[in-house]
Amino acid sequence: MAALTYNDIDPRKKAFIFELDDVLYPAKDYYYQIYYLFANLLEYTELNSAATTTELMINTYNEKGEGEVFDEIAARLNIDKKYRKNLEIMLLTSRLPLKLLLYKNMLSFMQEVVLDRKKLFIVTNGAAQQQLNKLRQIEWHGLEPYLTCYFTEESVPKPEPDVLHLLMKEHNLERRDLIMIEGSETDRLCAEACGIDYVNVSEIIN
Repeated sequence: MAALTYNDIDPRKKAFIFELDDVLYPAKDYYYQIYYLFANLLEYTELNSAATTTELMINTYNEKGEGEVFDEIAARLNIDKKYRKNLEIMLLTSRLPLKLLLYKNMLSFMQEVVLDRKKLFIVTNGAAQQQLNKLRQIEWHGLEPYLTCYFTEESVPKPEPDVLHLLMKEHNLERRDLIMIEGSETDRLCAEACGIDYVNVSEIIN
């Protein structure tokens, strides 16, 4: 089945709303690089093998989720709990060794939106400081001036639709003008609560 392209979207749509993680780029690309940096910090301070620590952190992320990573390495590698704060700070502020790359089809899709003079919005859940740190390290290929970002932490997180109502008010848009490119049940519920159309990201990037 061919990927959905911009030309397949109702031409009456005026604005496109995206989540950030696993919609515009693979979230693991951010976390893997942070784990690499953190593991190297531990190797320097505690003489733990950076390669072993990185591998365990990545495997835990994939098997149990981001929230379990520190507890797993603390238990398995006997890491002092004081280092949790270091990891938390790195997740919020670290400069990555490599730029984060947009999904190829998503980049093309967004470029088409801009060429057609439509609006691009990023509406993202999660810690605003961390999400902003991710945004700053994505290779946008010149799309930056066309992006407007809303951090739901500053209002009410999705699936509550408050942030979409705010977006429509601030940009003079109606429900029928919007379409959300979603990647989770949270996004779908938010779109449905607001009464706007949505498309799953898998239809575009696969």
